[in-house]
Amino acid sequence: MGKKLDRNLLGNSGLEVTRLGYGAMEVRGGEGGRPIDEVEAGQILNAVLDSGINFIDTSIDYGHSEEYIGKSISVRRSEFFLASKCGCPVNQPRGSTEHVFTRENIIAGVNQSLVRMKTDYLDAVQFHSSPSKSLLEQEDSIQALLDLKEQGKIRLLGSSSTLPNLADHIGMGVFDVFQIPYSGLNREHENWITNAAKSGIGTIIRGGVAKGEPGESGVSRPDSWSKFEEAGLDELREEMESRTAFMLRFTLSHPDLHTTIVGTKNPAHLVENVNAAQKGPLSTEVYLEAKRRLDEVGVVP
Repeated sequence: MGKKLDRNLLGNSGLEVTRLGYGAMEVRGGEGGRPIDEVEAGQILNAVLDSGINFIDTSIDYGHSEEYIGKSISVRRSEFFLASKCGCPVNQPRGSTEHVFTRENIIAGVNQSLVRMKTDYLDAVQFHSSPSKSLLEQEDSIQALLDLKEQGKIRLLGSSSTLPNLADHIGMGVFDVFQIPYSGLNREHENWITNAAKSGIGTIIRGGVAKGEPGESGVSRPDSWSKFEEAGLDELREEMESRTAFMLRFTLSHPDLHTTIVGTKNPAHLVENVNAAQKGPLSTEVYLEAKRRLDEVGVVP
């Protein structure tokens, strides 16, 4: 697919990850996801690795995602870094949204993930749904992950964090990585990504293509793209460049992004994402102009 994907060190972790990662929620299938079977999941997951992407993010509660990873690419485990979540309910119906951060549930979840994905360790385990600092301290959740790290089952402690709790999470000084939502159409955390990176924490960006244009990912909403049109960003796109590709390159232009996870079940969209990432960030001139236009229509940090 052309030149190799650019890589970054993931904070102070020592892991060198591709700036374009893969979000495996799109291979969840079943209830809550678009139809996908084991064969299709295997094809897209292997295509991800064949493209050179070396960072994959999933979750206990992403339907069949962990199981498909285990069945399809566990034999290629040395080729990629693997991140999942904890706090997700174990032994509950698929699609359950309740999160439980007790020691028992965290340990059970990690052990379940290891079995599902046929691996001896996870490169990162992230608290799902941005639990508060007080809840984590009340449940002694951090120690549960530290104990799992001591056992060699996980390498990095992380959290999928959003404001207002992200500020406390950075201040706790215990996390190696944060997964943070961000795109040109959702700039709320723009400066907090920098704050995390300056603290030596790895930044994993989700939602970097604003969940795709309507109809692409099954989760985007038409109104989320209205600001793209209002800001006149179409005028800044290169010839033949899709809106999604432009948005991905905008996200990749953030100087403190280490990797951004983009999910798709469509091989053509994967190729487009890889090609956009290979083109790299927007020029400084276009990036600053895009941010100026977004500021004008109220999409501000």
